[in-house]
Amino acid sequence: MDFKNFLKNAAQVKPSENQLRHLRETPFYAFVHFSPNTYTNLEWGDGTEDPAIFNPTELDCDQWAKAIKDAGMTGMVLTAKHHDGFCLWQTKYTEHSMKNSPYKNGKGDIVKEASEACKKYGLKFGFYLSPWDRNSKYYGTDEYNTYYKNQLTELLTNYGEIFYVWFDGACGEGPNGKKQVYDFEGYIELIKKYQPQANIFHDGGTIRWCGNEAGKAPFAQWAVVPMELCPMNEPQTNGALMDGSLEFLYNTDITIGSLQQIMYSKGLVFAPAETDMSIRPGWFYHENEEPHSLERLFNTYLRTVGNNSTFNLNIPPMPNGKFDPKDLERLHELGELIRTEFNENLAEGISFETLSGYGETQPEYVLKLNEKETIKYIEIAERISEGQRVESFVVFFKNKDNLWEEAEKSTTIGSRKILKINPIETDAIKIRITSSRDVPIIEWIKAY
Repeated sequence: MDFKNFLKNAAQVKPSENQLRHLRETPFYAFVHFSPNTYTNLEWGDGTEDPAIFNPTELDCDQWAKAIKDAGMTGMVLTAKHHDGFCLWQTKYTEHSMKNSPYKNGKGDIVKEASEACKKYGLKFGFYLSPWDRNSKYYGTDEYNTYYKNQLTELLTNYGEIFYVWFDGACGEGPNGKKQVYDFEGYIELIKKYQPQANIFHDGGTIRWCGNEAGKAPFAQWAVVPMELCPMNEPQTNGALMDGSLEFLYNTDITIGSLQQIMYSKGLVFAPAETDMSIRPGWFYHENEEPHSLERLFNTYLRTVGNNSTFNLNIPPMPNGKFDPKDLERLHELGELIRTEFNENLAEGISFETLSGYGETQPEYVLKLNEKETIKYIEIAERISEGQRVESFVVFFKNKDNLWEEAEKSTTIGSRKILKINPIETDAIKIRITSSRDVPIIEWIKAY
């Protein structure tokens, strides 16, 4: 295979309908971590906690949903079960659950209340079901996979439409001293059976981990990545350009998807990254912690939602079952800032002009505004349904002397790229593609 055809093949790797919907409709959503850890002040429980300690006397899932929506998010992912094995619903398969909580005299179902609140406020609903279970007597045996599938089926069939199922790979010692071998293929088959429209966060799913829990994303964010990173996905290309190995590859590598990697891959898949972090230092509520600054959260939004990734922001309820007033205020501030900064697209209704530029993979796009405007952000999107192609580009603006002046250089575009630039006053913007794997297809250019 020659170099040109290799790059063209890489450019043809396309998202599924589920992936495309996730990137475009739900790029920003909430995690809600709630478990006995909320009452023990821990991050990881050991499964020996008394269910009686879990008693959210003022639980208000409507408050959660309203705050999440106010922040500009479009979905909620609830920790239905964390590593301690405590289940937030009326499961048939363990007593370590709401059945033995004082909340509603053991009749409570927080998964149900959260899913109903999401429906009420127009949010999508998903869940996290921890594969690691430090309470189950089956953990570390073949029987555990049956137990887990039974619980997964309950969640997939009793709570309406599920937009997202979130797995991690946490795997500890079972009571017999053995580590559990998870049947992820079987888990994913159940999801495809009962909730075929759901996306799945996992190496074998449709959305992959960005490699950290600090809200950081690589400078060049690729959704087209080596199959070696996502071994359970079916590759859309075959054969490597160069002999070699990617056995070393892991999510923490900041060059994922770059040419220096994909040229050694046996096949490429479409697997966009999710960037996750908590609004506080911890994932569960700790009274002594404060929410992160508005600046940090907004900048994380720009380098995730605005960098071909999705942003999963965790908000942990207090022991009483409500969000902390400080977190509510910060969420409102974040939503207001997003709405204010991106309220008016100055290029609304204006089509950009495509110029030949320097070749078919290096075109230029000119956006002429109706009048001079002060611009702080440029947003560009590829027609991601046709694949991700652009590797690098430059933004220019018409200065007061009517000459093109460089404003910013950047890398990948993908589903959405938001560039924060030093404010400029101009009536014209030019985007020059400096490198693309095939003829780029730009879907929109916006200015704010």
